[in-house]
Amino acid sequence: MSSTAHSLAIGPVRCAWFPYQRGTPAEPQARQWLAQALAVPEPSLQLRRDVHGRPHLVTSRSDHDVNWSHSGERLLVALAQGARVGADIEWLRPRPNAMTLARRFFTPAEAASLAALPHDQAERWFVRLWCAKEAVLKAHGRGIAFGLERLEFSRDGEGWRLSACDQALGAPQDWRLHAFAPAPDYLATLAWRPMDCAPARGAPTMAG
Repeated sequence: MSSTAHSLAIGPVRCAWFPYQRGTPAEPQARQWLAQALAVPEPSLQLRRDVHGRPHLVTSRSDHDVNWSHSGERLLVALAQGARVGADIEWLRPRPNAMTLARRFFTPAEAASLAALPHDQAERWFVRLWCAKEAVLKAHGRGIAFGLERLEFSRDGEGWRLSACDQALGAPQDWRLHAFAPAPDYLATLAWRPMDCAPARGAPTMAG
């Protein structure tokens, strides 16, 4: 593993981020760190993809979960014990169409909250919101295909707080999120909920 890798442990989640070469598969690099984190030989580490493409560890223990994300020249890999985890990292490149995307894919309240910000702040808040949404949806298992509008965040101090979501995601209070800057010009978010928090069953709705 690269000597320039950095790591973080928070709650049941450990993660690491390191340089990534654009256009290359991320899984081999993710496997290398996961094997080290689990203290197992890399050849014995088994990963499979479910029907939605989400990676899962194949082990005798069922309480570990993994996820990873790459953007620009950085890769973020997360490992959780006893929790479902999602990870998203975003390169802070210019996004002149941020508000167009927000009005199209976010909830009306989220788009209005972003529109009320000064222009020089709105793009960064947009990226932080995108990171938060994608991290939760990746932990859930469907990613953004599930629908970015099916969970809603409210501004809370210097960050975003999950305030409502489709009942298939469970209750907002089940989720924990940690946003951070892993490197200059990058933002990242980890999202996790305990594995024993079963989502409610029934028709998809937004629940406050």
